[in-house]
Amino acid sequence: MHNSHAKAFAPSQDRKDGKINLIGLSRDEIGNLFAERGLQAFRVKQVWQWIYGRGATDFDAMTNLAKAVRAQLADEFVIERPRVKQAQNSVDGTAKWLLQFDDDQEVETVHIPEADRGTLCVSSQVGCTLTCKFCMTGTQKLVRNLSAGEVVGQIMLARDAFGEWPTPTDGSRQLTNIVLMGMGEPLYNYENVAKAMRIVMDPDGLAFSKRRITLSTSGVVPELRRCGTELNVNLAISLHAVNDEIRSEIMPINKKYPLKELLGACRDYPGVSNARRITFEYVMLKGVNDSLADARELVRILRGIPAKINLIPFNPWPNSPYECSAPMTITKFQDVLARAGLSAPVRTTRGEDISAACGQLKSESVRQRKPRPHDHLRAQVAAVG
Repeated sequence: MHNSHAKAFAPSQDRKDGKINLIGLSRDEIGNLFAERGLQAFRVKQVWQWIYGRGATDFDAMTNLAKAVRAQLADEFVIERPRVKQAQNSVDGTAKWLLQFDDDQEVETVHIPEADRGTLCVSSQVGCTLTCKFCMTGTQKLVRNLSAGEVVGQIMLARDAFGEWPTPTDGSRQLTNIVLMGMGEPLYNYENVAKAMRIVMDPDGLAFSKRRITLSTSGVVPELRRCGTELNVNLAISLHAVNDEIRSEIMPINKKYPLKELLGACRDYPGVSNARRITFEYVMLKGVNDSLADARELVRILRGIPAKINLIPFNPWPNSPYECSAPMTITKFQDVLARAGLSAPVRTTRGEDISAACGQLKSESVRQRKPRPHDHLRAQVAAVG
């Protein structure tokens, strides 16, 4: 059901000027477009390598193509990233970009530098399908899904910012990992996200290993299975509670896919092993999910799943109904997990001063919209989320 909705209101590649953006199209799609225009098949590989291997932003740069071919391509196509409306840098090195698309909708993308890696947090929807009570992004209703090009474009734009074309091979890369953890629920936009990730993982595309890509989901069980079979990227589950009563209260999606179903799908996820564990995200909410009994129950329900738990101190935002657990409470909770042999690091909050931390992403200007043909579908999607 959700995929048909996704197709219904994800944007097309066509622009107001009639040109087609090549970013986000598969090789086959580009091949068909070129064939229709009388361009030879080998041009697909050349253009693909220029776009994804070397980061070309216009056809003039493609010096191994004849001038007439470049002119023809420029007449009919573009290679366009999202526009940067605002760029912010945190005191801790975290960078946040507010990006704008052709229809003026906006999302945020965040880069988090660490000693041994640089992680890009990528958005998959404008707003969010879900209404998790502790997350500010969830207060911004879903406007639409992103296209594959808009997902890939976020990564390409970060590569532009760091001057990482072609990909540095000397260990100096600032962009090494991708997490689908920005605005939106990626599995409610599965078709576009999967199409984007195939380009990202393509050895001649952006050439990221599936082991350096993590998809974070609140637990859309049917698509979880598809994701495991088709993409097999790393998995992060937004868990946040140990029983259905509390989880349904703070995460309404649990009413549709309760814990037993979700954890069953995690046990069945292809390739899960001690070397490749599932990460369970657990936001620490004072007096809600942070008791020692909760910690013991967490150990019990994760038994048999190769798991790592990320304990996330709650990031407050205006009018949020929750507070963060006290540091001592978090430490005691962590101790219970550690004694059971579970890795449970407390995630350091990053980028809080520029509202780039977990659950704080929200477009700066949430636009007033007139009702449009598919708004009732959006409302349905949000309601079952």
